[in-house]
Amino acid sequence: MPSSNVVFRFLAEPTDVNFGGKVHGGVVMKWIDQAGYACAAGWSGHYCVTVSVAGVKFRRPILVGQIVEVEAKIAHTGSTSMQIFIQVRCGDPKTQNMVETNHCVISFVAMDETGYPVEVPAFKAVTDEDKKLENYAIKMKQIAIETENLLHKV
Repeated sequence: MPSSNVVFRFLAEPTDVNFGGKVHGGVVMKWIDQAGYACAAGWSGHYCVTVSVAGVKFRRPILVGQIVEVEAKIAHTGSTSMQIFIQVRCGDPKTQNMVETNHCVISFVAMDETGYPVEVPAFKAVTDEDKKLENYAIKMKQIAIETENLLHKV
């Protein structure tokens, strides 16, 4: 059975900050995409592409020198897609007390060598927490589809 989660842990570096001295939101988005990709590729066994990111809200800044944890968990799968719940936390490396900075759902599609979607293993939510995250991911996917459809309505 493939692994359903990935955790990255590292220190926020001076090269990660914006002009305000906090870690740049774009850097956080890069970390989210990288952790999501590692989780999706590990689950599917294939190269994966990012389709969308839903519900990103930056709740608190990450400071240089803080330990950062980016956790990616499979929350829901379709036939070729995976919705991955990402939670970003940070804290003082001396105490290891972590607080959430943001979370989101990032969707990936698994691809074959020729660039066509390929089926992924089905994810079965077992625990109450898994079921809660799956319902959240499904709702975020529906919102993303509905929002995109608004743009294309005639």
